[in-house]
Amino acid sequence: MNKQEKVLQRSFRYLNRCMVLMYRLGMAPLVNCFPPLFGQIMILTHTGRKSGKKYQSGLNFVQMNGDIYCTAGFGSESDWYRNIIANPQVEVWINNHWHACSVEEISNNIENIDIIRQVLVCSGFAAYAAGINPRKFSDEKFFEITSTYRLLRLRRVEARTGPGGPGDLAWINALLLMLILPLLFRKRK
Repeated sequence: MNKQEKVLQRSFRYLNRCMVLMYRLGMAPLVNCFPPLFGQIMILTHTGRKSGKKYQSGLNFVQMNGDIYCTAGFGSESDWYRNIIANPQVEVWINNHWHACSVEEISNNIENIDIIRQVLVCSGFAAYAAGINPRKFSDEKFFEITSTYRLLRLRRVEARTGPGGPGDLAWINALLLMLILPLLFRKRK
């Protein structure tokens, strides 16, 4: 991995934390309000292959034919990717919906080039930050550039509800509003 890729990976790791927090605060529709620029973001909850702990990652995705597709743009070195290969049972948050899913890797198949292209189109600025224009490259060049990407298909197993899903920290918004409103409407002397 070159220096530029390491900087990108570090930047995306920081953005990932922000996306997870926004989802937990109930702001998922805001996260996904302008896909052409910011991309479509889902939260993937996966289990650590060594620790057994739960982790969450914000990922770009596309929904096609009832399935969810995403890519590991940094290839098989991504921790979240290695975790889901070890344990392909995950949970996915998309806006205010929450599903248990099973994951299947479908990489390195030229027939899936349109799916990878669509995931990168739906990634907004992220593809361009990696130096990829998914709308303009020929299939051959695009396949070559994305050859290290891992393409994953997530199939919904069951819908989830209850505590622990998107918006689990939304109560904080009401608390902050109750604290801020009196400050906004107080009389100045």
